[in-house]
Amino acid sequence: MAVFDKVLVANRGEIAIRVFRTLRELGIATIAVYSEPDRNAAHVAYADEAYLIGGGAASESYLDQGAVLEAARRAGAAAIHPGYGFLAENATFARACEAGGFVWIGPPADAIEAMGSKIEARERMRAAGVPIVPGVTEAVESADAVRRLGDELGWPIAIKASAGGGGKGLKVVRSADEAERAFESARREGEAYFSDAAVYVERYIEDPRHVEVQVLADAHGNVIHLGERDCTIQRRHQKLLEETPSPAVDAALRERIGAIAVDAARAVGYRSAGTLEGLLTRDGDWFFLEMNTRIQVEHTVTELVTGLDLVREQILIAAGEPLSVAQGDVRFSGHALECRINAEDVSNGFLPAPGTITRYREPAGPGVRVDSGVVAGSEISGLYDPMIAKLVVHGVDREHARRRMLRALDEFAVDGVKTLIAFHKALLTHPCFVEGATCHGLVESDLMAARAAELENGRPFAPDGIVAGTRETVRTVEVDGRRFEVRVLRPEPSFAALARKRRERSRGSAGAGAGKDAVVSPMQGTVLAVEVSDGDEVEAGRVICVVEAMKMENEVHAHRAGRVAELSVAPGQPVATGQVICVVEGD
Repeated sequence: MAVFDKVLVANRGEIAIRVFRTLRELGIATIAVYSEPDRNAAHVAYADEAYLIGGGAASESYLDQGAVLEAARRAGAAAIHPGYGFLAENATFARACEAGGFVWIGPPADAIEAMGSKIEARERMRAAGVPIVPGVTEAVESADAVRRLGDELGWPIAIKASAGGGGKGLKVVRSADEAERAFESARREGEAYFSDAAVYVERYIEDPRHVEVQVLADAHGNVIHLGERDCTIQRRHQKLLEETPSPAVDAALRERIGAIAVDAARAVGYRSAGTLEGLLTRDGDWFFLEMNTRIQVEHTVTELVTGLDLVREQILIAAGEPLSVAQGDVRFSGHALECRINAEDVSNGFLPAPGTITRYREPAGPGVRVDSGVVAGSEISGLYDPMIAKLVVHGVDREHARRRMLRALDEFAVDGVKTLIAFHKALLTHPCFVEGATCHGLVESDLMAARAAELENGRPFAPDGIVAGTRETVRTVEVDGRRFEVRVLRPEPSFAALARKRRERSRGSAGAGAGKDAVVSPMQGTVLAVEVSDGDEVEAGRVICVVEAMKMENEVHAHRAGRVAELSVAPGQPVATGQVICVVEGD
């Protein structure tokens, strides 16, 4: 059934391929767009047609609305699917698509706009009777106001960018002393990522579960929910592992929060697939956080337990069709887990780890699904999200799914870049995860970094964070008729070791009786803010600057007390890994 003849997907990587697959099943021709660095990307090769839309930076390509629309016109597309990220929740782009004669495969622009502002969304939900986290429903204009609200609501509090999402523009403030810096940082991230510096404040709920509800709505008045997903395992407020059903949600609670989600979708005249994100407290209270007006990264686990293709539903809804299923027909079968396989270095604070994938082998077998956008030879660029693939498994229950995921992780081979594969193995074998707890504080702990390093390298984790080698080549040998797979390692010091050597060299060149230590960038990226000046006296741990890399904001700190000298960066300036930012002089 070809409801459209051609559809352009305004995205890249694994989500573009994921949408293409459903389009092909529906007999619809697929159109890709790509930036110059993505010329040889897997999503470009997979599509029936592909069009260059600009340079490497997202602002010059995937975020260039005019270039995307021009590609759709050249290709003769009937509709545009935005995937997630980039322009997916951009009401202006949704309207521009429709004004250009293209069907928008997503929710109405008014709904995107209403839920895109977290401040407006909170007010709408409160008016609709949906429980929201205690806090304000208007923009906060100063750090003084943040301090007053902290005293009123009780510390800690959360400052959030009104247009934020995915952890961007979210700052937890535990005392009045932290208010000013967190306020400015949240505003800066909101402006940088969403062109909106407005922020609001709500109470920060300690150790909640992050539980979201999937909804579908058509143009015929039908709105249903497809159960919940538990996305509690996060780092820097960004998801790492998702599952459904949640270990903390029973049938009665599922029905209650599902009904809340349906009411919320109706309140904004929603249409298409969407997600109501919320926090579940230890006492069983569920509070609305935000609505994601797009398909989610973790939609896969819902598909496995319900048997529904959510992208197919999106496409049919956009074509004017009613939902293929009613609420009473939805059935949940078994348990599903998704692990995000990102190019990140766990031993270095989950920093992005761009590079070239030299070997790539996906797992397979019963109940295993891989949504990927790479092959051997693919380049993981520092310009975009560091996701390599999503590994998803389905089991008869949670323990079955957990063991199946461990088997699949063992089969997954990615060489050339550091990944989260070993981290996920460490997490899935930790007692807190086995028990279905929140694992609060575990993910970014030194213990997890050490355990992941042991699993990745097959040897103990060095105390100073040095990983003994980088997997370079895999060779097969036979000894006395027994076959062995041997990994040839090239010794490579960690960033910590390199930084220490630089400090030692700079000390040596500073003369007797003086210390002069270099502060270097731990990653390639762009400087968002510089928080010191030449001559400033700083304490150890003081933030020197903030570097954005692969859509993540990373603080660079002073490693010692002293005086800032030779400051060489400014906001907006690109920096390379290991580039000297300044030196800190001391006696």
